[in-house]
This record gives sequence, structure tokens and C-alpha cells, in this order.
Amino acid sequence: MIERSIYLKKLIDRKHNGMVKVITGVRRCGKSVLLFELFFRHLITEGVSERNIIKISLDSDDFAKLRSPLNLSRYIKERINDSEYFYIFIDEIQFVKKIKNPDVEGDYITFYDILNGLLSHKNLDIYITGSNSKMLSKDVLTEFRGRGDEVRVNPLSFKEFYSAKQGDKESTLNEYMLYGGMPAVVSRPSPETKISYLQNLFEETFLKDIVERNRVRDPHLLSAITNELCSATGSLTNPLNLANSINSSTKRTRETQVNSNTVTSYLQHLEDAFIIKEAKRYDIRGKKYFSSSSKFYCVDVGLRNVRLNMRQNEETHIMENVVFNSLVQRGYNVDVGVLESFKKVDGKSTRINREIDFVVNKGNMQCYVQSAFSMNTPEKQESELAPFNIVGNSFKKIVVTRNEIAPWYDDMGIYHIGLADFLLAGDELFS
Repeated sequence: MIERSIYLKKLIDRKHNGMVKVITGVRRCGKSVLLFELFFRHLITEGVSERNIIKISLDSDDFAKLRSPLNLSRYIKERINDSEYFYIFIDEIQFVKKIKNPDVEGDYITFYDILNGLLSHKNLDIYITGSNSKMLSKDVLTEFRGRGDEVRVNPLSFKEFYSAKQGDKESTLNEYMLYGGMPAVVSRPSPETKISYLQNLFEETFLKDIVERNRVRDPHLLSAITNELCSATGSLTNPLNLANSINSSTKRTRETQVNSNTVTSYLQHLEDAFIIKEAKRYDIRGKKYFSSSSKFYCVDVGLRNVRLNMRQNEETHIMENVVFNSLVQRGYNVDVGVLESFKKVDGKSTRINREIDFVVNKGNMQCYVQSAFSMNTPEKQESELAPFNIVGNSFKKIVVTRNEIAPWYDDMGIYHIGLADFLLAGDELFS
């Protein structure tokens, strides 16, 4: 079993806080193991009786009847009393359907109503998991009336993956960049079984779930958008560009042309399912966001690679996705930095927009991270470091390169570090 110490600590810190602990993240990233095994084990070692831990897995046929909110409420209330303390674990809460209130015309009952009602019992500590942010993270504060506390879980970081594999650092990193960090991949014995698992996960779990949950009318379009995003990892795009690309590549007739509004809707579905994440462009000097285009990254590079049939394995794009995911896994807010500068060309001043791959924020901390696969020529080095040289502030600047190097500071105060060491480092790296 892979220890998820960061997330386990978050649950332990939130015990008995009077709120519903909402564990969110893409399906099969380890939420259930975190709650039903790791946190369960913690409670048992703390002296909690197994009888006082009520575990409900709503994606299992054994608990299918509890997908009705009234049945769920009845099931829990039959197993608690007022004299003891109980822990309630509910897995994949989004399976609970909204139903009509049998006693009030025009009213509906949701799982929010049930959980808010259970919070009135002071001897209950409630934990739920879910794989759809449309039903959870976006509504935690409102639907739980300020008593929802989200813990976002991601696929394995390289640090977690490396601790589980216990192999050579460089070969383990190569494997991670190819097959990613979905926990079940670690135990698959061969490349064929890893690829088969990831392909099936994407098609049979992720996309089918999105289609069913959102009543998607055009599953082929959803698939096409997913492929475009995976192919364009680390590249600027927007719904209009995606629509134009799909219309062109699939030779759609005028009647079946895709418009940007439909693409925007499908993008939201993919984000709600935690499969992709948007990184917005941020004007560092103007301190504002651009709305014209963004970058999108896949929650796991293994999923991205199998979606493209392992063909588009450009290490530059994969490395950028891995660096982005690592920053998100650490709990940072991540944007794409844009810097406007001017350069003399033939005696004329020409405006140039330069890019810093990632502007990283947490609280009042900010730093800049550049993902540079290689800087093996003076031209390449100048291109990668130029944005840092003109940014003109004192925030820490980090350049991550693919090759294994001893970390060092250059004369401009820029910190250079190899990818493996960057991924294995702690938060002190950013301070």
C-alpha cells in the first residue's frame, strides 16, 4: 500500500471540526484507499472501534439502494446512537440521485440535505469522496452552508511513485513520465498491462461517466476535444481554436460544424471530472489575466500518453505537464506568466511578449518556474532565461532542466535544478 502522508495528515488535522470533509479528485486516484484504508487504519490505532466506523461505497452494487438520499439517511440513522461517537465514510457521493420530496409538492431532496441534517448530530464525524467537482467542490461552501471542507487528492506525485518503486531514480522517472502516477499502474507488471489499464480507465470510466452524468449529446466530439487537448499539452489554445481544428480534421459538414460554445461546455465537463486543468495567462506587470487563450494540462501524463496511443511522446511537453502537476500537487496556484518587453529591430522598437512557464502562488509567497528540457546551446539558454532577466522583481526564479545536475545559483540569482531533484524536493525549494 502506498502511503499518502500529505493527504492523510490533512484528514487527521480536520477530525472533529464539525464539517463535512469532502475528498475530491479524478476517479481511481486513490481517494477510497486514503479514506477506507489509510485513515481507517489511523482511527483504529487511535482506539476507535471498527463498529463505530460506518463505511458506504456507493459505486458498489452492494450499496445501490443507498443511492436514494432517503435510503442513505435511514441506513446511517439505524446504525448510530446518541451515546457513542461515530465516523461516517461515504465513497463516490455523486451517485446519490436527487429525488422528489414525497411530502412537499415541487420540492427535491439531495445528498446535501441529508448530510446537512446529519451534521446536527454532534457525535458524528462525516467524510465523503467524489469525482465530480460540478456536484462538489464548486458547491461546498454554498450547499453545505459553510460547513464543507474540501481535500483535493491527485494521482501519485513522483515522490510518492518513487517511494513505492524503490528503484534507480532516473529509470523510475522515465517510467513515471511514460505511464504516469495513477496508483494501480504501479502494480501492473508489464508495459502492455499498464497501457491497457490506462486506456480502459479513460474510455470506460472517465469518458462514459462524463457522457452519462452530463447527458452529452455527442460523445465523439467529447473524445475529439480530449484528443486535441492531450495533443496540445503546453500550447496556447481556446474554444474557438479547438472548434476550428476539429471541424477541419474531421471534415464536418456545415450542418454538423462545432461551435465554440459547445466546446466550452465540453471543456467544463472535462475540468469538472478533474481530467484536465486550465492554466490561465497572467500579465505579470499589468497584474491581470488574459481571456484570449490558456494552456491545458492533463491530470496525469500516463493518461495523456495512452490517449495519443503512446505516439506523441515529446519529452518537452511531457516534462512541462509533469512540472505543472507537481506544483498543483503541492497545493500551489499556477498561472502562465506573460511579460511585455521591447526590442530594437532595424532601428524600430518592436514589442515582444515573453513567457514564464509558471507563476506560482500560495498565500503571500510567489515564485517563477521555467521548464526547460535542455539549455545545451547559448541561444537556447538565452531564450529560456530572458524572461527572468527582465521581470525585475525579487521573487525566486527556478529553472528546471531534464538532465541530472547538481543544483546551483547563477550570477543572476536564478536557481538551476534537475527534474528529478525538483520533483523530490520539499516546499523549502520555493521559499
